[in-house]
Amino acid sequence: MSTFSSHTGTAITDVHHGDPRVLLRHLYDVAVQRALPLHNTAAHLPTPPKGRTVVIGAGKAGGAMAQAVEALWPPDAPLSGLVVTRYHHIPPRPEGLAKRIEVVEASHPVPDAAGLAAARRILELTQGLTEHDLVLCLISGGGSSLLTLPCEGVTLEDKQRINRQLLESGANILEMNTVRKHLSAIKGGRLAAACAPARVVTLTISDVPGDDVSVIASGPTVPDASTCADALTILRRYGIEVSATVRAQLDSGALETPKPGDVRFEGHVVALIATPQQSLEAAADAARALGLNAYVLSDEIEGESREVGKVHAALARSTAQGRSSFKAPCVILSGGETTVTVRPRAEDQPRGRGGRAGEFCMGLAQALQGQAGVWALAADTDGIDGVEDNAGALVMPDTLARAHALGMKVADHLARNDAYSFFEAIGDLVMTGPTHTNVNDFRAVLVVPAAAQAR
Repeated sequence: MSTFSSHTGTAITDVHHGDPRVLLRHLYDVAVQRALPLHNTAAHLPTPPKGRTVVIGAGKAGGAMAQAVEALWPPDAPLSGLVVTRYHHIPPRPEGLAKRIEVVEASHPVPDAAGLAAARRILELTQGLTEHDLVLCLISGGGSSLLTLPCEGVTLEDKQRINRQLLESGANILEMNTVRKHLSAIKGGRLAAACAPARVVTLTISDVPGDDVSVIASGPTVPDASTCADALTILRRYGIEVSATVRAQLDSGALETPKPGDVRFEGHVVALIATPQQSLEAAADAARALGLNAYVLSDEIEGESREVGKVHAALARSTAQGRSSFKAPCVILSGGETTVTVRPRAEDQPRGRGGRAGEFCMGLAQALQGQAGVWALAADTDGIDGVEDNAGALVMPDTLARAHALGMKVADHLARNDAYSFFEAIGDLVMTGPTHTNVNDFRAVLVVPAAAQAR
């Protein structure tokens, strides 16, 4: 079997005797590397226009995307603008790279006053543009909360409450962003409409199942096919209240977004510069280079994180026991965006910590029940699982045994959505820091035949 050296300097020459943690982390790093803006932007940059080029945008990859444009844009062509990213997500500036685009920081996943101020400034930059100007819009996951500008009748406090309730409800990303678009003065195509008559080119990194550009960051520069009626249905489904004024505006269609076919979008271009599938395929190629079989289940997996974990566990168990069409030793890869429904808790019970990746890992570990020959890593490709400082977690054959030795039961932690504390206690959190990109969930399950483990 081939050898690789990870960032830790550990070499793996045989999956049976090497460190599965290092191998899994290597695959994650490869997936992230594939999605970095500097590697993917050049082929999609337009020719500089006769007039000005104004760069605007939002997302967790915003800082890195802005630096990529600064590095690749002709030095003698005008370039200016403003991009907003999450706190602590501006990458170190390469030596000698001239700063031409301002990058500011704001809160994610719940918006704050900094994001509101940035959105207002970005909208102001669209004023006075001509048909000779170009607007280059840099969009990545996280932009929905970072680019916050509530519609009339909605306060920042309203948006914060609604965001929190959506995040805890179990709503999927399509549902959440349908509501966000219709309560916004800048999302759902409104930002591009404000740029008229300038041409708009949107470069986007996908963090949504199916790569639907109208869903990524709530689609500020693309037409929106969803309706006010859809937003109302979702609000009712999850029991989320809005004021009587906002409800009346939704009922009447007064908060409707620009639709496909709107002439204000004519001549606009949208380019996906990085996608979840590309990163999963890169990880699969890296696994095959090590002599492993690699299988990509899908980049569009949704559903409750813990339940998705159980499904992956069933597949891993049957593969380890030779009862699957997958041939071990192998790596099973998947992506998408799962959800976590926050469970009710007693008043005296501390709030659980953790995100989708950790919840997946708890569900996986519980269902595996210590299955020999199975290891896994699940992490968010932006380096942040939920609102914590970890990217995700690892699952080992002895995960439950080590937790039991510390007096912990995975079922108790699942009951209070407390993945962070569970994996922190056994030393299996995955810590990366911000990666400066975001193609959503990454899951890798390493399976070695049970017979090989018994030898």
